[in-house]
This record gives sequence, C-alpha cells and structure tokens, in this order.
Amino acid sequence: MKVEDSATRNIDTPSDEPQQFSIVLGGPLYRFYLWLRLVKPPLDLLPRRVILLTLVTWLPLALLTLMEGRAFGGVKVPFFYHLAVHARFLLSLPLLIIAEPIAQKGLRITVSQFIDRSLIAAEDLPRFERALVSAFRLRNSTVPELLVLILSFTAGYFWWEQLALHSVTWYRGDGNAEQLTYAGFWYAFVSLPIYRFILFRWYYRIFIWYRFLWQVSRIALRLNALNPDHVGALGFLNNTAFALVPMLIAQTVYVSGKIGDFIFHEGAALPQFRVEIAGILVFLLLLVLFPMTFFILQLYRARRIGRREYGILATRYTNDFREKWMGAGKERGTEALLGSADVQSLADLANSSDVVQEMRLTPFNMKSILRLGVLVALPLFPLVLTMIPIEEIIDRTLKMLI
Repeated sequence: MKVEDSATRNIDTPSDEPQQFSIVLGGPLYRFYLWLRLVKPPLDLLPRRVILLTLVTWLPLALLTLMEGRAFGGVKVPFFYHLAVHARFLLSLPLLIIAEPIAQKGLRITVSQFIDRSLIAAEDLPRFERALVSAFRLRNSTVPELLVLILSFTAGYFWWEQLALHSVTWYRGDGNAEQLTYAGFWYAFVSLPIYRFILFRWYYRIFIWYRFLWQVSRIALRLNALNPDHVGALGFLNNTAFALVPMLIAQTVYVSGKIGDFIFHEGAALPQFRVEIAGILVFLLLLVLFPMTFFILQLYRARRIGRREYGILATRYTNDFREKWMGAGKERGTEALLGSADVQSLADLANSSDVVQEMRLTPFNMKSILRLGVLVALPLFPLVLTMIPIEEIIDRTLKMLI
C-alpha cells in the first residue's frame, strides 16, 4: 500500500515506511503554519515560528506597559521585573517550538527500530501498520486541537487566576481580575491562551505517543534475552525520553520563573516550594518514562523464557565440559587444556548467562532516570542563589580548586 505523505493533506502513513512516523507534523496548527509560510515541510523555518510567536505574545506586553507606565515602576511588580512572564514567553514558549523537530527526529528513529531490529514478525506487520495509521489519523484530526484551543481560552484562564501573584502587578491594579490593564487584557486573552494552546497541544501529542506504544506492546514482539542491551533489544526506547527533554525543560523554566516571583516579590523562601518542585519533577519524569512500562509483561516473559532456555543450554554444555576434562578414568588424548577453545567457550557462556540474569523489565535504568532528572531540573538550580549568596558560592568553589 502506498500512501502519499503530503504536508497539506491528512497523512495516513506509508505502511512500508515507518520512518515517516511523527506526532508533530499534521493537524490544524501545522496547516496554519503552512498557510502563513511559517514552516517548510517537514519542520524547516524554525526561527520564523519562534520569532513570530515571541512578537505576538511578549512584545505587545512590553509596549503596552511602557505606555501605561508599568514597565519599570508604578506598581509593586512592574512588567520587566515579573520573572514568570519573561520565562514563559522568551524561554519556555520558544523551547516548546524548538522541541518539535527534536522530537520529530527522535521518535521517528525509535519507531523505525521496531522494523530494523526485526522485532515485529511478518504475520504481525499488519497490526503494526494499523497502529501507525491510527496514530497518524489522530494526529491530523481537527476536533482534538479545536477542543485544546477552547480549553486554552476557558479552563486555562481560571487555572491562571489561582496561580497569579497576590501583589499589585503590571497587568491588574489591585489584585481584582475585573481591573485588568490594557496589557493585562492582551496577557489574559492573547498571550496566555497561545502559550497554553502550544503546551496543551504537546500533551495531546504525547497521548498519541502513549496510545501508539500501548498498541505496539499488545503485539508479540520477538525479544531476545541475550541482547547485550539487557532489555531484549528494546534499549532504543530509552532514547525517546531524551528526545522529549526540551519540552520538559520548557515547563521547569516557567516553574522556576514562577517560584522566583514569589521569592523576590512576596518574600517567600525556596524551601517552601520543595513539595511543588518535587511534584513537578516526578510528574515530568513519569510523563516520558511511564509509556515504556507498557512492555513490562513482554520483557518479563522474554526473561523467563531466556533463563529457562539458556539454563538448559548451559547445563548441557557444562556437563559435556566436565565429562571431557574432568571425567574419572577418561582418556583425554593429547589435547592440551591450556589455550583450549573449550575454556574460552565456558567463559563466554558465563558472560552470556550474566546478560540473561541481569535482564531488566524496563528499557530505562536508574542511571537514565538520574541523567533525565538533572537535565529537567537545570532551570531550577539558579533558585539556589536565593539561599546562598553568589559571593559565597564563588568563595567555596575557589577554596575547593585551590
């Protein structure tokens, strides 16, 4: 079956080319980008999208607050001192856009590995192709993105009100939502909905990824317990978490700016947010690691079968080795034990046995979790400076070096 992959039409999927898999391409927003010439298929012209979205969401706020006298003063929290708004529109939003081509490349390579590693049996290829088609149709559907857009303008607004600063700010005069400034109206009804739409759209795309992996996990994969990656040849799935890292960092960048505002403008201290920080980090890590747990049952089955089959093989070989070299009263001829291939084979057998015994039930391990956690938490590290003066950090560093 040959299905044309056109950027301007719905893409079902080329059944013989899983390399074309993408959760990023397609959908109303992508078609809107094409219409505005903000994208050249597949995802070129990235700077155009970043610059335009920044101009629409951040620049009008700066200009309006300058006109209203709230850019650098006039209220307790002027525009240019509001960390969260700059973190959101100058860092987090661009990162959400930059994350698209990175995820596009990483997830596409991941999906192709199921075929390249011969993990899908010939008789199961139609099921795999149906999962691809289903993912592509969901990705290109108009209704979900329309619902995301509505959510961005409705539920998201009330969510923002719950997290807003209590101080008098550049976007409202006295903490009353009914007294929004002109900049506040643009912030509440243009800038924030755009940001929420891009973010919520990412969560919908991750849902598509979850669903696809769940469907693949229901196919009997040809896993091999002897594979040196210790996960039956599914080690490549671990890379999907890192392909989504920019999207995760975009969220901790905003969280860092939000906490910074409470510290600098409302007298809070960093330890007060330890529960929130731990919660967001755990949530973001689970967001990208959880779908890999869909394969636990298959990995457990492969490990159990591998241990049984390899145990039988190992027992047969070691019995033959013992009989040949240590059998009582048995003639061993002139063959020398030193340098014998039998000994090397015995050592190789032991190494292979370790691979089977150490096979994991998830494609990720603790080292991957720690690496991922550090990357996602990086935007939060500057908040430590609110507790330890920079001079003290420099002084301690110099003492350690000297």
